[in-house]
Amino acid sequence: MQRSFARRSLFGAAAAVGGAAFVGPLGGTAVAAGSARRRWPARFPLPDGFRPEGITIGSEPYAYLGSMASGDVYRANLATGRGRVVVQGLGPEHPVAGLKIDAWGRLFLCGGASGEIRVADLRTGRITKSFTVGTDLTLVNDVFLTPDAAWFTDSFEPQLYKLPLGRRGEPADRVVTVPLSGDWVQGAVITGNGITATPDGRALLVVNDFADGGSLMRVNPRTGVARKVDIGPVLLPNGDGLLLLGRLLYVVQQRQNAIDVLRLDDAGTRGTAVTRITDPEHFRVPTTAAVHGDRIYLPNARFDVEAPTPETDYDVVSVERVRA
Repeated sequence: MQRSFARRSLFGAAAAVGGAAFVGPLGGTAVAAGSARRRWPARFPLPDGFRPEGITIGSEPYAYLGSMASGDVYRANLATGRGRVVVQGLGPEHPVAGLKIDAWGRLFLCGGASGEIRVADLRTGRITKSFTVGTDLTLVNDVFLTPDAAWFTDSFEPQLYKLPLGRRGEPADRVVTVPLSGDWVQGAVITGNGITATPDGRALLVVNDFADGGSLMRVNPRTGVARKVDIGPVLLPNGDGLLLLGRLLYVVQQRQNAIDVLRLDDAGTRGTAVTRITDPEHFRVPTTAAVHGDRIYLPNARFDVEAPTPETDYDVVSVERVRA
């Protein structure tokens, strides 16, 4: 019998970093004071030319970031900001977009336009499993872990990918494709993006950047039927990474250089706007978010740079968690 989808744990999340951020109700702004007690860097550099997109943080104070340029995975010490490559990439044809770490030291990697799903072992730095999914149009964008499966989004095909997991998180030998239906509307541009679970753990939440100007969808993991979440007037046309902390959902709106924070009901069928976080000085098209302590960390993907070079600089910024 399949273990209950509701008994989940968040093995990884996405994050944002930045010094003094602006936090306020949607449509307004207010200044969020930085923590005077915090001595760790609120912002730290990544290697030049790295081209980050995804971030994940486990139980220890290390952030893991994937490279769209090379497929490398970089580990940064949150206490110092220093880091190194811990998984060597397979080259520019095998990028890493979203990624998540589990409780056993595995990294689940989204291969972007390569259509690949990879699993890496942090103890050895080696890729232990690799799958190719979807079609020639597929872009494997983001991943979320439940106790039973790793769930991956496809930005150009109306479907999710489910990699079943064993009792200790060991991945299966095949990936299951779950077509999306119901209220799901597929656009000609990037559509499915960030993914997480509802607060009660019974369903998945997926950003749809196209439907009705940018929506949040609640997806039944057994059937793939999607229903639009009522989030009032909030639109998510640039919705990227999702981070759920309790009933607060952080939606990174990358090209808006903002994070919209929504309060959801337990079932994830409704949400209301709590605040919008911006940081004009430090946000440079952040994409995903992960949390450690009272800080949310985000990589600046700099998608506004049309022709990034090996000398293009990248960094990670952080903001304080919303207490509401």
